[in-house]
Amino acid sequence: MCGLRTRYSTDLSDLEWGILRPLVPAVRPGGRPAKHARREILNALAYWLRAGCAWRLLPHDLPAWQTVYHYWRRWQQEGVWERMLTALRERERAQLGRDPTPSAAIVDSQSVRASERGGLHGYDGGKKVSGVKRHLLVDTRGTVLVTCVSPASVGDRDGAAVLFSRAADAFPRLRHVWADQGYRGAEFHTWAREATGITVEVVQRRDGGFRSTWARVGEPPPAVPTFAVVPRRWVVERTFAWLGRCRRLSKDYEYLRVCSENAIYLTMAMLLVRRLARPAR
Repeated sequence: MCGLRTRYSTDLSDLEWGILRPLVPAVRPGGRPAKHARREILNALAYWLRAGCAWRLLPHDLPAWQTVYHYWRRWQQEGVWERMLTALRERERAQLGRDPTPSAAIVDSQSVRASERGGLHGYDGGKKVSGVKRHLLVDTRGTVLVTCVSPASVGDRDGAAVLFSRAADAFPRLRHVWADQGYRGAEFHTWAREATGITVEVVQRRDGGFRSTWARVGEPPPAVPTFAVVPRRWVVERTFAWLGRCRRLSKDYEYLRVCSENAIYLTMAMLLVRRLARPAR
């Protein structure tokens, strides 16, 4: 237990563990007693995400890396991480007086470099990134609803189609999604509306997508637009920044798509539980 070792900044507090405890599978009856407490397994996973280290480099005063990896994969296959995020998200929305499931969301993608391991791999010509692309659908507070990880060469609309299909059953109230200009296209919008009941609204940049211009000799240069927050779209960009605090997500180190997606779910769950455990202001 963390009381018998030096505490890490990523360790769960008593209040945070109290929130997560009902969401973690209990020890199975029969057989050999569990050597490590469930809380210590989560502490090790929180350290792994925040520090971004390899499994074999987990500190020796945490449970053995083989044990931590075993629970990470087993609970991942049982859907624990996604259910945990769902429960925490619904709890936060209830505290804010909102419906447990959202009616509106924001979609975006992020191309991330991948390590030299095998698995998913592609090249995003627009971002000049060789690796994977993370597609996110978030609610209006920036909490992850659904994620999909693909090769970086996959287009934004193709990734959004997967997100919308997954979200259609899980979020029956979802009807409106804001997106950037990478999600334009009448065919895609028609498919989304007819297949999933979702209306896609493309939010335009206030500067009209200004990049550069020319001025004639002797004429004053044109005014250069200053930075301006793009309505709605900034929410999902902030979510990407939240996820980027965990060094495990600074690159894609995973071999399996499902591992990449569940790392995002668990990271978001850890962010939410810390938010829920804060004293009310």
